[in-house]
Amino acid sequence: MKLPETPTVTGDHETVTDELIQSLLHSIQKTQSFKGKWSLIETKVFDLKTLLSDVSDFPPNSISGDLIRSLTQTLTDALSLSVTCHTASLPAGKLKTQNDVDSVTAKLDNHIRDLDIVVKSGVLHDGVVSVSKSSNSKISKRDSVRVEARSLVTRLQIGSVDSRTFALDSLLKLIQEDDKNVLIAVAQGVVPVLVRLLDSGSSPEIREKTVTAIARVSTVDSSKHVLLAEGLLLLHYLIKVLESGSDFAKQKACVTLQTLTLSKENAKAIESRGGISSLLDICQSGTPPSQAAAAAVLRNLTEFSDCRENFIEEHAVSVLLTLARSGTALAQEHSIACLSNLVKDDDDLKLLIVRKGGLISLKSFWDSASVKSLEVAVEFLSNLASDQRLIEVIISNDFLIRLLNALNCGVLGVRTHAAEAVYKIGYNSKTRKELGELGFIPVLNRMLDGKSVEEIQAAAKALSTILVYTENRRVYRKDTRGVVSVVRLLDPSITNLDKKYPVSILNSLTHSKKCRKQMVKSGALSHLEKLVAMDVEGAKSLQEAIGGGKLFGVFRIRS
Repeated sequence: MKLPETPTVTGDHETVTDELIQSLLHSIQKTQSFKGKWSLIETKVFDLKTLLSDVSDFPPNSISGDLIRSLTQTLTDALSLSVTCHTASLPAGKLKTQNDVDSVTAKLDNHIRDLDIVVKSGVLHDGVVSVSKSSNSKISKRDSVRVEARSLVTRLQIGSVDSRTFALDSLLKLIQEDDKNVLIAVAQGVVPVLVRLLDSGSSPEIREKTVTAIARVSTVDSSKHVLLAEGLLLLHYLIKVLESGSDFAKQKACVTLQTLTLSKENAKAIESRGGISSLLDICQSGTPPSQAAAAAVLRNLTEFSDCRENFIEEHAVSVLLTLARSGTALAQEHSIACLSNLVKDDDDLKLLIVRKGGLISLKSFWDSASVKSLEVAVEFLSNLASDQRLIEVIISNDFLIRLLNALNCGVLGVRTHAAEAVYKIGYNSKTRKELGELGFIPVLNRMLDGKSVEEIQAAAKALSTILVYTENRRVYRKDTRGVVSVVRLLDPSITNLDKKYPVSILNSLTHSKKCRKQMVKSGALSHLEKLVAMDVEGAKSLQEAIGGGKLFGVFRIRS
């Protein structure tokens, strides 16, 4: 049988393939070998014919053109193969011919799937819109990006490995240009398609580029919820990348995991799948960027107390301390934050970390950190200081001067954590005396006028313990605004502030007649009446000390 020449691809999709399809259907009727398989192929060819009819309703574009070219080759091969099956005698042998028939069947299945995706994706309709707008060139940049994104999302689902790789390259270029492009691509459904591309059957190159694209999506806040919606499937693939991907792929997987591990459910899932071990391995032997990214994920995991036990079992402390000494600035910051989270509720671990040189690592990071990064260092010190056994070694390592400087820092979180640390350090007369002599009182007193309730309360707590030491009270009384600032905090309308701390400060000053007069003049009695009713600790004794809560007491003090 003489085979027809392969038609040339034109704008009329039906004309391109009609001759081949009709020839193939005619040839299938004459097959003698593998009749059952050819009957199945016949059904698939009819399905193709229906889909091609749908495609022909739209003007051609690059996607439909690529599909027709590929389909033309498959139909040509199928027609040639069908002719060899017209007799029971098979020149290539039965087994080889059967494999060839099965291969053609699989290719036709792929073409059917690809055409179905293209028809349902809407990219063919984009061609109509583009044609209608090309005459006046008024298509907006946003519309242009949307059309391109939809085309790329479709291409990622069809065609060969090479074509998908090319589509990934184009997608990466598009989404790197602008966050708005990321949002447009996400709106076109790129995330579920990318997640499917992470399947273990994908090539290493495709997986690496796919992880890179997903990581880019994770950096845009408005898109993060779409990644979270992919849930455990995405986590599973990313953990696989941590185990066997390239250093670059591991780094990008960690970037995405930083977003996903903000959820406690995801954090637990990573822990249960051995993710902590893989992340620690990266911290030990990965590239500097991948170490920092892995440490950031671990930092998120340590926020959840349920995950912390696993860190101990994986010997994470040694790894994190090493990274805190030798990693990049960002890796050091995340490592310090991890250690800080780990010791929150574990006094034994605090001792272990200090014995392993934790304070030396902390001091080194503290002295080189940016103002913004300093917060994790101060919080770590504050967490260590909650164990009184470590106070002396903290002081001997010159952290008091560092804390004083931190209290003067322009970053709210740094000041707040520093004041919390001061409160914990001032647990006995010796340390209170040192804090007073070094000049902590005026700085803390200024913080009482801050705008953040957290900062005000931390400062009040610190002063309440420092002023237990008698000599420090004399220093405090020299500040003319000291009493007024504290009395203002008694106001019940200032919510979320534990009143027992300003009450404690004022109680420590009632031995001074001048201070008592200042308290009354500043309106302390009216506030105390309400605080006594609220049963605030120390409020009753303060009320009695400055006037017994009665008008008579006011005249007594002023006399």
